[in-house]
Amino acid sequence: MADSEPAPRARRADRRSDARERALYLLYEAAQKDVPVEDVLAGQVVPADELTTLLVTGVAAERERLDSAIATRAEGWSLARMPILDLVVLRLGAFELAERPDVPVAVVIDEAVELAKRFSTDNSGRFVNGVLAALAGDLRNGGAPSAGDAAGG
Repeated sequence: MADSEPAPRARRADRRSDARERALYLLYEAAQKDVPVEDVLAGQVVPADELTTLLVTGVAAERERLDSAIATRAEGWSLARMPILDLVVLRLGAFELAERPDVPVAVVIDEAVELAKRFSTDNSGRFVNGVLAALAGDLRNGGAPSAGDAAGG
């Protein structure tokens, strides 16, 4: 490599980002196989770390509430119509917004957008950004939006 060429940008090694990525894999596997996430976690050769386990089990436990919130803010999209990877990323992000107030909103959204861009469709990053940005105020305030809230904000 010549001196004038910039060094390639390596993906930053961050255990929290890695935990989110592994949680995405595990939740996606559970969805594709239509099995409980606990079965997927139990079948891992290398046990999931604490944060990955928290994310996976938390998303599974709160799935109905998360899906309801996502459906309310994903204007023009039903959950069934979304690419499964987008839905899994949205669930992860929505869970962190609702249940991990120690993680800044910008970090939650940025991490989710990066996962969507890396693993889903060309438009997934923008879609995930829009839905999570709309959900941020709702979920950080401790609740899911109502249908009336979606129309007004």
